[in-house]
Amino acid sequence: MTERITGAQALIRALEHENVELIFGYPGGCILPAYDPLVDSDIRHVLVRHEQGAGHMAEGYAQVSGKPGVTMVTSGPAATNLVTPLMDAYMDSIPMVAITGQVGTAAIGTDAFQECDTVGITRACTKHNELVMSAQDIPMAVRQAFHIATTGRPGPTLIDIPKDCLQNEMTWTWPTDEEVLASLPGYRPNVKGHARMIKEAARTILASERPIIYAGGGILKSRAADALRELAELIDTYVVTTLMARGAFPDEHPLCIGMPGMHGNATAVTAMQKSDLLIALGSRFDDRITGKVDSFAPDAKIIHVDIDPAEQGKVRRPDVPIVGDAKYVIEEIIKEIKSLLAAGTVQADTSAWKSKVSGWREQFPMTYEPAEPGAPLKPQYCIEQLSDLAPEHTIVASGVGQHQMYASHFWQFNEPYTWLNSGGLGTMGYSIPAAIGAKAAKPDSVVWAIDGDGCFQMTAQELVTAAVEELPIKVAVLNNSYLGMVRQWQEMFYDERYSGVLLDQKLPDFVKWAEAMGCVGILVESPEEVGPAIEKANSINDRPVVIEFRTDASELVFPMVPAGQSNDELILHPTQQEKAGELS
Repeated sequence: MTERITGAQALIRALEHENVELIFGYPGGCILPAYDPLVDSDIRHVLVRHEQGAGHMAEGYAQVSGKPGVTMVTSGPAATNLVTPLMDAYMDSIPMVAITGQVGTAAIGTDAFQECDTVGITRACTKHNELVMSAQDIPMAVRQAFHIATTGRPGPTLIDIPKDCLQNEMTWTWPTDEEVLASLPGYRPNVKGHARMIKEAARTILASERPIIYAGGGILKSRAADALRELAELIDTYVVTTLMARGAFPDEHPLCIGMPGMHGNATAVTAMQKSDLLIALGSRFDDRITGKVDSFAPDAKIIHVDIDPAEQGKVRRPDVPIVGDAKYVIEEIIKEIKSLLAAGTVQADTSAWKSKVSGWREQFPMTYEPAEPGAPLKPQYCIEQLSDLAPEHTIVASGVGQHQMYASHFWQFNEPYTWLNSGGLGTMGYSIPAAIGAKAAKPDSVVWAIDGDGCFQMTAQELVTAAVEELPIKVAVLNNSYLGMVRQWQEMFYDERYSGVLLDQKLPDFVKWAEAMGCVGILVESPEEVGPAIEKANSINDRPVVIEFRTDASELVFPMVPAGQSNDELILHPTQQEKAGELS
């Protein structure tokens, strides 16, 4: 027996079949038909205050839940407001499905009210997008979007649906897995990796005297944290975790040497530079990691494991390229190493290398100078206190800038999926909506958003969403009255010619703003107030909380590799710079 339903009903039913529990969205004319069947659905809809917030919430939800985040908005400006989070999700490989309304099929191309070429605009920032031209095609379009978003290298997909396609009737069908695969003949992600390359990787690892495991965000995407730990312990090798991989390997583990890159710690940066083998797992040799590519890890062979074949050789030509899922490939490398050891292969002596790296770690820890009495708060101290007082399993979402680096440096990450940030695109305003999405995914976890005063003002309106939807996140605003990272570059590289970076530390009044949005607002200006304010925030679970920390505008992020320079040009904290020669 055939069942006739509208395209809008088919869309919501298809989302239910994909086990969608939550949609972050904002209605409008062209998507309005899809909002009617939502009334009868068990899918929860979170009404955001801006479409960009919907996209970042979907990202945060996806990152901590492992499920694709879903957002639904109308046509024209609503769709264009999604471009930033779509690009963010694309660069950071976050599974996300966006549904946008479109003007009726007869009006497409006429510059109708709120018409835009959504598919054309989003082609460069989605893994797959489609303009659906018939109500009958909606179920297959949904199945394709979810399949592509969640398989291979994850990423965002988009379905653009004209209003009349939502209003017209169709015969309900639900495509089978076989039909979905047949409809995508060119999409066959390679998961397993090449067996010969896996064997070569194992032999290369055992022959290395100065190996480093370079773990990227792909470890988290493939649920490979346990496999990574097993490999590191099996070969007794130090691990660096990129900004996107924080928490994939515990900071407290003796083999963890922290984050590499432009603002990485000295040990991680130097160990990569001096290694003879980089075991790159789910990492893409981002420019923030490599610095000047020609001088990056000059003596190192490269084993590169990545599910995206386009990453192989894109920046650095690997000696052992392996295209495949990080978890599967790591597990196969472990099996091969164990087999080689059992057969009598002897691992190269790495004791001298381990001793040297251990010495660097002791000599060059992350550091800062405590605040003088009466001076503004040190942002690093605020982060340390937030970390020390955080309940177990706390999730942290960060904005972009100095506070992002301080959070990565001074928060201890020992669990996967507890650190969210905009790594590739560097999106200011990411943290608050991402934290809301994370809280929606993990309502029993404490979720902190760490923001600067500049980032906060971009998406703070979403705190109204958090208050209304009873998603009580906590926000730490490090208010130094500047666009801090830009100011740092102007100080260091533009002769202190500050241009366009000064914000007013007292405008807006963050406490009053927070209270106006239904939150608790707390102002902190002295070290003695920091701990009690954080403890108070952690104890409040019925409303969002915003703590404004008045911090030192002159504080800089160290270490730092100047943009475009070699990692050998690492600038240490002033208290450590005179010892820089010992990093050799």
